[in-house]
Amino acid sequence: MSGPIPVLKPPALLEGDTIGIIAPASPLPDPAYLARGIQFWRSLGYRVRTGAHISKAVGYLAGSDAGRLADLHQMFRDPEVKAITCLRGGYGTLRLLADLDYNLIRCHPKILVGYSDITALHLALNKMTGLVTFHGPMLYPELGSEDLPPYTRENLSRALTVASPLGSIPPAPGLPQPVTINPGQAEGIVTGGNLSLVSATLGTPFEIDTRAKILFLEEVDEAPYRIDRMLTQLKLAGKLEAAVGIVFGICTGCGDSSLKPGPLEVITGHLAPLGIPCFYGLPAGHLATQATLPLGIRARLDAAACTLAYLEAALAPV
Repeated sequence: MSGPIPVLKPPALLEGDTIGIIAPASPLPDPAYLARGIQFWRSLGYRVRTGAHISKAVGYLAGSDAGRLADLHQMFRDPEVKAITCLRGGYGTLRLLADLDYNLIRCHPKILVGYSDITALHLALNKMTGLVTFHGPMLYPELGSEDLPPYTRENLSRALTVASPLGSIPPAPGLPQPVTINPGQAEGIVTGGNLSLVSATLGTPFEIDTRAKILFLEEVDEAPYRIDRMLTQLKLAGKLEAAVGIVFGICTGCGDSSLKPGPLEVITGHLAPLGIPCFYGLPAGHLATQATLPLGIRARLDAAACTLAYLEAALAPV
C-alpha cells in the first residue's frame, strides 16, 4: 500500500434504519443480554437483524472463525443494514483480521460500534480501508443491562446520528476527576482503543500508526506491572513518542489502590517524560457510564482542561 488511505465516513443513522448485531469475539455469559440489547435498539426506533451464528459458542469463542467472519461480511453486504454493533468483547477478533474482505467493507462503509477486543477491528478497518469506526458500548455488558445510564445512551445515540462535529466529550457523572499528566494542546486524528489489543497488533500488517495522531488507550483487569509491560512495548516500538498527544480512559479493576505503584503512577511514569500533552480519565473504556468515541477523525486534546473535542464530523450526511 502506498500513501495514506483517505478517510471513509459511514452514513449517519436515521430512525427506522436496521442495526445488525454480530459476535466477532466471545459468546454471551447470559442470553438475556441479547433480548434486552435488541429491545434497547428498538426503543430508539431502529429495526434489528442478528447474525446467523450469533448464538453459537465454541469454548471462549462465539462459534467458529468461519461463522463469525461470515456474519461480519453478511452485515456489510446487506443493503438494509446501516450500522453494525457487537455482542461483546472477550477474545477472538484478532483471529479474523487476515481473512476479512477489506474491499467489501470499503465499498459498503457502515457504522461499526464496539470496544475492548473489538479494538482489533477498529485498527484493521481504519488502516486497510480508512473507515471511521466507533469505540462505544456493546450489548454485553452495557446495552443489554437492566440499568443503562442515560449518559451512555445519549452519547451513543448522538454519535451515530449527527453528521456534524461532535465537539467536546462531556464529563460523565459519578466518575473520578480526570488528571493532567502533561499540560498542553494537540490536534490530530484519534486512534487506539484497548491497550492489550493495541500491543497485540505490533509486528502485524494491522499495527497501529500513531504518527502525528492522538493516541487513546484504556484497560481492564490488568495488574500494574502488565500495564507497565505493554506501555514499555509501545515505547520500544516508537508508538508513544510518535503521537502528538495521549489520552487514557479509565483503567477499570487494574490494581489495588492501596498498593504502589498503581495504574496511574505507572501510566504517568511512561507518559510524563514524553513532554507531549497527556491526561488520564476520559469517560471511555470498561465502564457502565461511557462516551462513544469516533476513531479515525481529527480532534483537539487539551490536557490542562482534560478535554477531547472532535473537530470534524464522523458521519456522512444521508
